[in-house]
Amino acid sequence: MQRTKTIISGLIIASLVIFIGNTITPQEPPQPVQATHGMVVSTNRLASEVGVEILKKGGNAVDAAVATAFTLAVTHPSAGNIGGGGFMLIRWADTGKAVLVDYREEAPGRAERDMYLDEKGEIIPDASTLGYLAIGVPGTPAGLDLALERYGTMSLPQVMAPAIKLAEEGFEVTQPFSRSLEGYAKIFSRFPSTSAIFLKNGKPYQPGEVFRQPDLARTLRLIAKEGPTAFYKGEIARLIVQEMERGGGLITLEDLASYQAYIREPVRGNYRGYEILSAPPPSSGGVALLQLLNLLEEFDLSSMGHNTPESISLMVEAEKLVYADRAEYLGDPRFVQIPVQGLISKRYAEDRLKKINLSHATPSNQITHGIPTLYESEETTHFSVVDSKGNAVANTYTLNGGYGSKVVVEGAGFLLNNEMDDFSSKPGFPNMYGLIGGEANAIAPHKRMLSSMTPTILLKDGKLFMVIGTPGGSTIITTVLQVILNVIQHGMNIQQAVAAPRVHHQWTPDFLYYERDTLSGEILKTLLQRGYQLKERRSIGDAHGILVDPKTGKLWGGADPRMDGVAVGY
Repeated sequence: MQRTKTIISGLIIASLVIFIGNTITPQEPPQPVQATHGMVVSTNRLASEVGVEILKKGGNAVDAAVATAFTLAVTHPSAGNIGGGGFMLIRWADTGKAVLVDYREEAPGRAERDMYLDEKGEIIPDASTLGYLAIGVPGTPAGLDLALERYGTMSLPQVMAPAIKLAEEGFEVTQPFSRSLEGYAKIFSRFPSTSAIFLKNGKPYQPGEVFRQPDLARTLRLIAKEGPTAFYKGEIARLIVQEMERGGGLITLEDLASYQAYIREPVRGNYRGYEILSAPPPSSGGVALLQLLNLLEEFDLSSMGHNTPESISLMVEAEKLVYADRAEYLGDPRFVQIPVQGLISKRYAEDRLKKINLSHATPSNQITHGIPTLYESEETTHFSVVDSKGNAVANTYTLNGGYGSKVVVEGAGFLLNNEMDDFSSKPGFPNMYGLIGGEANAIAPHKRMLSSMTPTILLKDGKLFMVIGTPGGSTIITTVLQVILNVIQHGMNIQQAVAAPRVHHQWTPDFLYYERDTLSGEILKTLLQRGYQLKERRSIGDAHGILVDPKTGKLWGGADPRMDGVAVGY
């Protein structure tokens, strides 16, 4: 811990209050943003600024989080949403109490276990990922309202006003947003309601053009005025069902009216003197993260070094074991019994450690799940918030794939998710992220699909230390793990920790993924010699975190340079 404190306290203070992630160059050491009163770190500058403005007006971390979430629905439509769902982890500084708001999507009432299989029992291509049958009942409006009503201090109209203004008046299209629209233009053109919003005369918006969303502005005004009732029982609900009827979707008025967000207890664990709070089932994120930390705790990763063959081999072998357990045991706790305490126990980790061979890769087909009951659940976005009192929010929410199902609700102006793909369409077969699912995550009416979202808060000596999370589908869990290890084991500041190169393994497919141009030829050669099948990726994750200096209480924000991440503090 002393080494970590020294690193944090000795940071060079950044001269700017705003850090734009994609301006980092290899010659410029990544430095975090400093603040004393409050901070928001998200993937979008406008959203981070909106959150901080709410804090400046006296709002707490939950008020700022809800405002940030609604703003991302306008400014970051590939993942920010009102037509998707997610998880919000909240902790109060004065009492130490923490809760998780579960607003995960769920299957429509007419969903069937084998709905994505043909007459031969084979998976129908794209059925669970594209178009109307891929859509689960959205949870975001219900979840954000529940969080604000229970734990916020401001009204829904107050926190939604900035998002409504941005939707109505528009904002300038950035180059990354334009590139994103260009990449999806062909598929958008298959859905008239979607191309009408995201294409201009059939072509993507260009950098510098103003992007206005009047239908979305009207939808947001209805939610601000009437609350989630407008979305689940009122005019917006009728528009959603009309869209379903046009395209053969399954969501009914009854499905929308019966949707509920839930308050759950976070999963808790500890790692080398730090307490970890994270998401419980129906997210697999918190359970898997705690399992990984338990497996790695006995090893001196600091001495091994960051991203050396030794440290990579250790992480990867642990990840294979954990993702095998994930496939077997995790799902919606309302439908399946999950041995959470067994999975996250230190004793179970000791037993699983016997399966790890650090000198050579163990093929995934030789790895299976453990039996935890003997010892006793990529296009997403995450933001982190800390207010002046030290209250913290880690929120991860999503449409699942980029722009979700690609279906916009005509007249309402928002995209619907393709979260049905996160179920096991056919147990033992992979989803769009290559994740294998088992019986615990089979499709059933009104069931919530398993998630990898891992909004996480770390404490040291009972005080807030870190708020962290990331998008990335199956890579979410391993990205959060590596950021935590980068700070605690490798002595990095929060900006270095989120910017550092990452690797990933998820048991199946049996590939060790690494980011392009980040590992030396010598390291890659050694990993090949150890039996790993290597696969290069452009990037892994988009983490956004806040670190609290344990000596001074100052806030340090780290925005991921892989996209457009921005930390804003005051």
